[in-house]
Amino acid sequence: QLQASGGGLVQAGGSLRLSCAASGRTFSHYFVGWFRQAPGREREFVASISWAGVTTYYAESMKGRFTISRDNAKNTMYLQMNSLKPEDTAVYYCAADRRGGTSTADFVSWGQGTQVTVSS
Repeated sequence: QLQASGGGLVQAGGSLRLSCAASGRTFSHYFVGWFRQAPGREREFVASISWAGVTTYYAESMKGRFTISRDNAKNTMYLQMNSLKPEDTAVYYCAADRRGGTSTADFVSWGQGTQVTVSS
């Protein structure tokens, strides 16, 4: 089970830190990632991180602004979001998979999502 939290309302240029807590599994055995979905749009890849946190992947528009990390001892993944823009407004979902990747099809387990709203 995955539980995302940390969303909220922030002004453009501001920052938020999302968390995703995992339970009922050996967290370090899973490749995990963040996706987002804005109203009327398909769910899109944001970032993902390998099992031990050695390798990270980012969507092009998030590079330099977002940082994904994980703490396997706490069974938790994070997404630090800086320099937020109104177009970052979406529901953010965390996901996990034994193999993982950079697309929605690469992940089988999903959290419930947390709303991020960036005002201009």
